[in-house]
Amino acid sequence: MSRIGKKPIPVPQGVDIQINGNNVLVKGPKGQMEREFHRDMMIKLEDGTLLVERPSDAKDHRSLHGLSRTLLSNMVEGVTKGFQRNLELVGVGYRAAKQGNKLVLTVGYSHPVEMDPPAGIEIEVPAPTKISIKGYDKQVVGQFAANVRAVREPEPYKGKGIKYEGERIRRKAGKAGGKGKK
Repeated sequence: MSRIGKKPIPVPQGVDIQINGNNVLVKGPKGQMEREFHRDMMIKLEDGTLLVERPSDAKDHRSLHGLSRTLLSNMVEGVTKGFQRNLELVGVGYRAAKQGNKLVLTVGYSHPVEMDPPAGIEIEVPAPTKISIKGYDKQVVGQFAANVRAVREPEPYKGKGIKYEGERIRRKAGKAGGKGKK
């Protein structure tokens, strides 16, 4: 049995779940999400908990079991608490600002970079060097954070760029600086 797949998912108060075959709709205070799961995975709602069961111990069923349970758990957590990714800008003159719904990054290019967030994503800029991305879909939040980071990835010599909060950048030594020619 999958250790992750067999864990029941508690359904918090205020969350409505509708199971229609392989299609699951989860509604909560932060929004609603719908996902179609693999036809072999059996999803059941019993006594305020969600259970994911698999038909056999075949390798593909074992791998789908844990995946399905994790995706379902993320849906329930997303519509209740939501997800958040924080980014930091490191570098002289690097800053972020929010204009309307757009994120505007000034990161050393000849022009500011404007980014429109996808639906369901909320951007906050608490400081000029900090960005907070919030939403109810974990995949969309993570993908948009990765897209923002890709605008100017941290470089290994000075550490300048956009990095995740708490991310450690592996630093490289600069030039060795040999002896001058005679």
